[in-house]
Amino acid sequence: MKLKFAYLFVFTLFLVFSCSNSITYTEAIKAETSGRYLYHPDAIIDVFYEEDNLYLNWRGAQIKPVALDEKTFFVPDMYQKLRFVQHPETQKMYLAIIPENEKDALTYAYVKVSDTFNTPSMHLENKNYKAALQGFEAIKAQDSTSELLNERAFNSMGYELMRNKDYQDAIAVFKINTVLHPESDNAFDSLAEGYLNQGDSLLAWTNFKKALQLNPSNRRAKKFIQAYHIEE
Repeated sequence: MKLKFAYLFVFTLFLVFSCSNSITYTEAIKAETSGRYLYHPDAIIDVFYEEDNLYLNWRGAQIKPVALDEKTFFVPDMYQKLRFVQHPETQKMYLAIIPENEKDALTYAYVKVSDTFNTPSMHLENKNYKAALQGFEAIKAQDSTSELLNERAFNSMGYELMRNKDYQDAIAVFKINTVLHPESDNAFDSLAEGYLNQGDSLLAWTNFKKALQLNPSNRRAKKFIQAYHIEE
């Protein structure tokens, strides 16, 4: 492992001093390669140019990769050599991973998407809850155990909104959580609390009852249901 990091350090220094200041990008290359690339279903890589330098926005950080030629560069943060390529069949633009072993084929890893493309989390941040749910449901259909569907993360987001008295938004986030985790009494318990804080005791009761059905040991749900007897 130490040898690998030592190699990476030396390789990066070599690239920085030998390559990064010698690349001139044509306007055609800039137009062709600038834009958004899908890193995974809920994250993108933004590619852009400033003063003839290539930059990436990735995971909230601005990165200046080591340019090797007009279409090839090395990203130390990813420990990957990437190249802008067009898929021969779909004609879509990709950021392809160039393998360390030159005998291996490159991987069409990150497809270019439209500049208006938003990930589910972006839709969530923009309060476009319907689109956010559709996006997360698509992720679930591909991988129901994906860490992108983390129940606690949605719950924490909902409670943060409630602390700010954004009850409608909190309820929308809690609703998404119940759809993604329909067997979770905690998800319905939180949704019930959102309705309770909004002043809708009937919907609070409905969701506390659902929570209690899923988990008869849910104390808060049991207490609320016992305190507020509502005829169905």
